[in-house]
Amino acid sequence: MASTVIVGAFWGDEGKGKIISYLALNDKLDFCVRTGSVNAAHTVWMEGKRYALHMVPAAFINEKTRLLIAPGANVHVAKFFEEVELTKVNGRIGIDKFSSIIEEKHSLQDRTSAHLKGLGTTGWGVGPALEERARRTAKLAKDIPELKQYVADVTKEINDGIDAGKNVLLEGTQGFMLSLFHGTYPFVTGRDTGASAICSEAGVGPTRVDDVIIVFKAFITRVGTGPLPGEMSKEEARKKGWFETAAGTGRDRRSAPFDFDLARKNARINGATQAALTKLDCIFPECRSVRNFDELPKKAIQFVKEVEEKSKISVTLIGTGPAALDIIDRRK
Repeated sequence: MASTVIVGAFWGDEGKGKIISYLALNDKLDFCVRTGSVNAAHTVWMEGKRYALHMVPAAFINEKTRLLIAPGANVHVAKFFEEVELTKVNGRIGIDKFSSIIEEKHSLQDRTSAHLKGLGTTGWGVGPALEERARRTAKLAKDIPELKQYVADVTKEINDGIDAGKNVLLEGTQGFMLSLFHGTYPFVTGRDTGASAICSEAGVGPTRVDDVIIVFKAFITRVGTGPLPGEMSKEEARKKGWFETAAGTGRDRRSAPFDFDLARKNARINGATQAALTKLDCIFPECRSVRNFDELPKKAIQFVKEVEEKSKISVTLIGTGPAALDIIDRRK
């Protein structure tokens, strides 16, 4: 592992935080760079404690990993300080000087603007903040006095790290079907969420990336409004054990079975070199905490092979429980 992009395959909530936290520990990440914005929380379990992180990269679980927020990201200052205190990463996290700032006025606009009503936004203010950045009037991290000690040249750090053969992970947020350009428009977020956009926000050229890991969940969920092919009722989702609430907002997640055609399409567009498949234990409870592929029940193995065959990509990491190390690692 040298430089890797993590991208969500569907409408978010695929378990990217879990995969990132596993890689942080197992692959001994040197750098983890968060792209995107505050709206998408990544869930990490450490020592029985659950962390839902909006700003701090999920790789915080490794105390030796340098944590960075990309120049293309948006920073919610209060949430940043809250999470720095929660995760105790004060001495090893940096924000690029060109990261833009979400202000209170943006949150207010997000909650009250007529053209955003009905789109299912989180209300954090991400869309209005991105609008202001496009107008070239946004405040940047370098303009905020209380962020002074955290301001860094993130692009230089990570490209120097790649040159030195360090392990660098670019952490995408949300899911590809929420992409402004490729998702279910207009029920999308305010930016592209694909692998190429993750590289662009971080300042890493595409030829400097070694792997793109697309994260599938064994079933599909979506919060907010917009289409969800194959959507089942909340009652049916509860019966199957697929009903969830969003880690960051607490909103109900709508559920649907795994979509093989969509998985194949999105793996192709993102140039995925391998796939991670999370929450296999929600489909097959007997898989809980299994860490050897051969020990999976026959039906679970058949499901993984069907995902590989129909999506045209190898499933190398399989999540079998919430803990960071509840993973079957088939990369070797």
